[in-house]
Amino acid sequence: MFTGIIEEMGEIRAVSENVAGRRFQIAANRILNGINIGDSIAVDGVCLTVEKVGKDYIEVQAVTETLARTTLAKVPRGAKVNLERAMAASGRFGGHFVQGHIDSVAPIVALQHIGKAGTMRIAVPDSIRHYIVEKGSLAVNGVSLTVAGIENEVIEIALIPVTLTETNLGEKKIGDEVNLEVDILAKYIEKILERFEKETLTFEKIKQWGFNQ
Repeated sequence: MFTGIIEEMGEIRAVSENVAGRRFQIAANRILNGINIGDSIAVDGVCLTVEKVGKDYIEVQAVTETLARTTLAKVPRGAKVNLERAMAASGRFGGHFVQGHIDSVAPIVALQHIGKAGTMRIAVPDSIRHYIVEKGSLAVNGVSLTVAGIENEVIEIALIPVTLTETNLGEKKIGDEVNLEVDILAKYIEKILERFEKETLTFEKIKQWGFNQ
């Protein structure tokens, strides 16, 4: 489990293709503190497992399923990526519940800089649009953000100066794609309502059948 509060930007030092997918060596500093092989790490919002820890880097493997659903299929050597270690039980919960399970990749369609802050507009696919609400939470490349506005298929998020300087969202351009993860609470609510609706309909049908007989 993650919170969407990025700890640092790492740099992709090496990328190697293999039968399983792609292996990344990521130069890092802050997140190396206390990290061990087998730990979970969010890389641009994607939950991966640390397979090697070096003096100034980690190595992770992204399998083909992960590559098919995230931007890690295209991320090149030299790219900056957002890094966050799994949340410690004793840590502060500064963002929102982020699992590291990407729901969709979506393109940036507009950017605006307002002083040291700015806004980003993202075209969201139909498959996840109903999970997103104005003033609700959304993870974009692993960053916990608040949806500022919604207009048809496009959402707008406000980017404060810290987000622009401390995450790779400050380096994005129009046309770049980002990883999106919706708030897991919305999915649970949908599932519960679907079950409730089915059970209610079944109960009504049983009553009707008994009455007619």
